[in-house]
Amino acid sequence: MTKHVMVIEDEPNIIEALTFLFLREGWKVDAHSDGASALAAVERVRPDVVILDIMLPHRSGFEILRDMRQSSDLSNLPVLVLTARGQTKDRDMAMEAGANRYVTKPFANADVLQIAGELAGAKV
Repeated sequence: MTKHVMVIEDEPNIIEALTFLFLREGWKVDAHSDGASALAAVERVRPDVVILDIMLPHRSGFEILRDMRQSSDLSNLPVLVLTARGQTKDRDMAMEAGANRYVTKPFANADVLQIAGELAGAKV
């Protein structure tokens, strides 16, 4: 069965790189770049794993993640936070909000692919 990832990221170059990486490995990929409508997009698409940036236009990744964890339909959806915010307090906030994993930019493609695969395999 094909794994499905949703990338919620506002940087076009990162969206393009992640899309290429996951498509090359046989994944289905959806991308979304606006924080205000990201939760609705996740609800509509129902991916196996979400890669979520923290700094998004109109709504932060922290807010989106908290809403996902409060949703009965999305509370167990694996989320990999991928962000330029590398301070310990940011990592702690993401983990407290319900992130499964946290990776800072710049990132190694192999690491992101491996983590996403592990999370998608652990889907409840």
